[in-house]
Amino acid sequence: MNTALISFRIARYLKYIIVARNHKGHNIHSPFIFDLVTRVFRNKTDPAIVYSIEKIRKSLVKDKRVIDVTELGANSDSQKGRLKKVSDIARCSAVSEKYGKLLANMAAEFGKQLVIEFGTSFGISTMYMAASVRETPVLSMEGCPFTAEIAENNFMETRLNNIRLYVGPFEEKIPEIINQGIKPGLIFIDGNHRKGPVLDYFEKMAEIADNNTVIILDDINYSPEMEEAWNEIRQNEKVTLSIDIYRMGIVFFRKGIGHYDYTIRY
Repeated sequence: MNTALISFRIARYLKYIIVARNHKGHNIHSPFIFDLVTRVFRNKTDPAIVYSIEKIRKSLVKDKRVIDVTELGANSDSQKGRLKKVSDIARCSAVSEKYGKLLANMAAEFGKQLVIEFGTSFGISTMYMAASVRETPVLSMEGCPFTAEIAENNFMETRLNNIRLYVGPFEEKIPEIINQGIKPGLIFIDGNHRKGPVLDYFEKMAEIADNNTVIILDDINYSPEMEEAWNEIRQNEKVTLSIDIYRMGIVFFRKGIGHYDYTIRY
């Protein structure tokens, strides 16, 4: 990892710690945000869900197989090249247990209508969301067929039958999903760390979003480019509410409220 990127992430994290509001809801005046933080962010995820998914993660971290990875976005600095160990990808790219629980809670609260995910990888985040809304379709897109194959095996192991996996470039798969005439409740955008594509994905999802849709973006402080993308998204005229929890950014399209930007410690 280059020095400039390290310095950027340190500076962004220090700024986040200074300006972030209390994770227990103190000094949050919006009733909606207070309820979200105290009831959803802090809600306990079903231990059975966590145990089954984290068991798979442990297995992946020990997996020494080497696979040919198709890269759609900026590479992780610790994973140069196309040939990568499954263990390295599982260790460096998958969402942590902490954020997996958040995705599970957000899916349970907002995703009952439909969940869309950009970037399946090995399916850790996918499983956290799908396990929380077992009667709801979770449509997940993955650009790499080799990681998708491993993800499918993980889905079978957890017996999650509500996941529909779309394998191929996002630009090809997005129309397939949009043409179904769907209205997603929760959208999780990951799998690409370039400003242009991230903004394009957001715009396409904003077009099919409604008043109840929530979009979560991963790695908003990954690089200056991702920070720029996040700032443009939260200032988008369709967005009425944004929350920055450092790793992830969350936007709402709820009408009838003024535009507010919150930074919440999570």
